[in-house]
Amino acid sequence: MKARTLLTAVLVLVPSAIMLGPASGAVPAGTSEGTPAGVLELTNWKLTLPTGSEGKPAEVKQPELADYAEDPYFVIEGKGVRFRAPVDGVTTSGSSYPRSELREMTDNGQEKADWSSTSGTHTLIVDEAVTRLPAEKPHLVTAQIHDADDDVSVFRLEGTKLYLTDGDAPHHKLITSTYALGTRFQAKFVVGDGKIEAYYNGVLVSTISKDFSGGYFKAGAYTQANCDNSSPCSATNYGEAVIYSLTVQHT
Repeated sequence: MKARTLLTAVLVLVPSAIMLGPASGAVPAGTSEGTPAGVLELTNWKLTLPTGSEGKPAEVKQPELADYAEDPYFVIEGKGVRFRAPVDGVTTSGSSYPRSELREMTDNGQEKADWSSTSGTHTLIVDEAVTRLPAEKPHLVTAQIHDADDDVSVFRLEGTKLYLTDGDAPHHKLITSTYALGTRFQAKFVVGDGKIEAYYNGVLVSTISKDFSGGYFKAGAYTQANCDNSSPCSATNYGEAVIYSLTVQHT
């Protein structure tokens, strides 16, 4: 008679509140080891931080980005990566607002991404949550499309209201008026055929006709406040987002 093997099954219960999973290769749930590149695929990105000298914020490119973390601005938090930008942070020469934000690159992070809305299809998917807004002016941008000169469309939170912008129109589309800090959601842009399709949790919320070149994506925490319009003017007053997965596709 053949021996029988007794298999003991272990049942693991997984909370159903969060449906969107972390990126492939993410740090296991419940740990905070490693660096952000262990959670997010950062090969073709560079990072801008709210540190450095005025008009010249610190930037981290590949290959340094592969092993980089900077507490509290760019670190693993739970199952995601925290991006934090305080109102007193250093800004770029072209903006009065601070950021802890990724900029799309190519060629293993060595060259700036540069694509057109009329050639090919370009997709950004960000699984994220806004976890903190600055005082007095509680505004934060988390995902962007840029052209060679300026932002083209972004996901922008103002208090509890999440908007999609269209160029200089900050309130082009109200996505939700009841956003609660810490709520995880998926922001998605699909650019092609001279138009932008924007999705929120898989649902198309707006289509914007737009012809542009010099295109690239950005993702992170771009705080839309500074010491002139938000108090206290200190590192305790900041905008923050956690990104759980980040995907870019070009076809």
